[in-house]
Amino acid sequence: MRPEALNPLFVETDALEGVGPKLRKPLEKLGLTRVRDLIYHLPERFVSRRAVETLDDAAEGEQIVIALTPVEHRAPRLGRGPYRVLAQDSAGNICALTYFGRASFSARKQLPVGEKRWVAGKLDRFGDMLQIVHPDHVESESGATLGRLNEPVYGLSEGLTQPRIAGLAQQALARVPDLPEWIEPAHFDRAGWPAWRDALQLAHKGENPTARDRLAYDELLANSLALMLVRADNRRRKGQPLKGDGRLRGKLQLPFPLTGAQKRSIAEIEGDLVQDAPMLRLLQGDVGAGKTVVALYSMLIANEAGKQAALLAPTEILARQHYETIRSMAAPTGVEVALLTGRDKGKARESILMGLLDGSIDIVVGTHAIFQDTVNYKDLGLVVIDEQHRFGVAQRLQLANKGKQTPHTLAMTATPIPRTLTLAQYGEMDVSRLDEMPPGRKPIITRVTSMDRMDEIVDGIARHLETGQQAFWVCPMVHESEVADLAAAEARYAALKERFGDAVVLVHGQLRPEEKDAAMERFVAGDAKLMVATTVIEVGVDVPNATLVVVEQAEQFGLAQLHQLRGRVGRGSEQAVCLLLRGSTLSETAKRRLALMRETQDGFRIAEEDLELRGGGELLGTRQSGDTPFRVADLEQITRLLPAAHADARLLIERDGGLASKRGQAARLLLYLFERDWGVQLLRGG
Repeated sequence: MRPEALNPLFVETDALEGVGPKLRKPLEKLGLTRVRDLIYHLPERFVSRRAVETLDDAAEGEQIVIALTPVEHRAPRLGRGPYRVLAQDSAGNICALTYFGRASFSARKQLPVGEKRWVAGKLDRFGDMLQIVHPDHVESESGATLGRLNEPVYGLSEGLTQPRIAGLAQQALARVPDLPEWIEPAHFDRAGWPAWRDALQLAHKGENPTARDRLAYDELLANSLALMLVRADNRRRKGQPLKGDGRLRGKLQLPFPLTGAQKRSIAEIEGDLVQDAPMLRLLQGDVGAGKTVVALYSMLIANEAGKQAALLAPTEILARQHYETIRSMAAPTGVEVALLTGRDKGKARESILMGLLDGSIDIVVGTHAIFQDTVNYKDLGLVVIDEQHRFGVAQRLQLANKGKQTPHTLAMTATPIPRTLTLAQYGEMDVSRLDEMPPGRKPIITRVTSMDRMDEIVDGIARHLETGQQAFWVCPMVHESEVADLAAAEARYAALKERFGDAVVLVHGQLRPEEKDAAMERFVAGDAKLMVATTVIEVGVDVPNATLVVVEQAEQFGLAQLHQLRGRVGRGSEQAVCLLLRGSTLSETAKRRLALMRETQDGFRIAEEDLELRGGGELLGTRQSGDTPFRVADLEQITRLLPAAHADARLLIERDGGLASKRGQAARLLLYLFERDWGVQLLRGG
């Protein structure tokens, strides 16, 4: 149960004045469904204005507030061009207030000739006349505009305006209760931060630079605390020590020797499995670094100890892929491997469920279907979770309840994560890193080419497909709007279909799952030669025959994302190529990013550089599911504040009496406030 003190913050936005069904939609698009979401929807920047007496006192390009009196309205000739209102200041200087499109209707009403108005906006010049295009505010009283000399600018979605969202934020802030302090007192004093409620008010006004740090720290503290509670709970749980005797692993006949990093990771996992407390380990490895082999060794250790193992994948296609790989690799050992997805029905499903229950199935691979209530195991000893960031802690705990005792957990991710962020996202886990590539892998050739050479590029693809090989074409993030991405992907698909006919398939996030699967399957089977996709899906398909990936408008993507996309090829023995198509204008950051892609294929180096390039709050590309689990803290704040927040959380649990102490009670509120309440749920059991 959520603490009562927080109830006013978890009320739906409908409770605020002026929010009806029409406004609810654009608010939902921004994820603003409750009062709590609005108080943490902080301004992206602030517009600072200066009040001036006359136009002579202002500089071109400056944001100003000035009193002007309209003298003439000029409508455009033949209905084309802007609508202009000529207005003069107290010294008689003339300035045009310029409006385009439908905005001219409000100009007619707001600016009657001969009546003084207070106008706020950016002063520019058009020809020999000063002008303000689309003034931000036009008021009849001076107070209303002079009160806006430092004005917040919020992130919007279609159907919302700045004044509307600012008004809702103020209504939400008025409902904020006083809460006790959860930050360690000495640290709080050293940092010189305002109290929580004051920090919220100040962050929306932009009046105190430390207010945002304080709010970011709260979020990082909540996260660290929750992950530590999970870790402590895990250590309290009774696991089952699993000691393998090597008889199954000895039968494996892999086509290549294990790398040093694989051997090291397997040894770390083996060391965890013989402990009483259940293992909670993250295996980080670049695309193609051989995580599946390490997972198989781990699952065979469980089988040698007489237990079952389960591998959980985020999508059906990935589950099928893992199943095929593991079944063929494990064939010489004689273990029984089964596949279970939501698609399995009837007798086939029944026989798998029976095999899991009677223990005749040693390893099951599947989607989240493997932890449904109807699925029971004879003795589940190890759970392997692929692409960890797709599964929340809550889902992991659900799986953990499937064994007689808590099973050991090995999570895997192909997203190389900077060390700072590893602590933020996986603070409850021990980490193994696969930082070597298996021998025999050819480096992927990476080239950067201008979008202007589109005809040559398409001709090149034609030659590539003629050799019998396949290719991916990834469309850009045009805006943070799926509609625009879709349009871009569909236009590119239509153009390529004209050239290549049915050899092209289109895959994007808005397709029905069965359509998406059918397109993917055609590509995997080799019936389709070219897949056009948006990044809404991370194309986690392993097609060794796909040896070319084209990324359109590559400058729009973050480094980590580009690296992930490049990793879609180079899975087989053929030479693979990644072609990055760039637009005509590139920022310095984009240039550095594309140069780095040509220079290195080391995912861990790329992840660290990516963090550095984005560090100054320049979050490029859209936020990926695996990017950061935070809404308030940006990457720069995570890097700077997380170590202290982590230490503070440890102090609370180890020295300051945990959540039962006075500060601990306040910290419970914090966990609920940031919806890390699964941390609290764990305490209930213990």
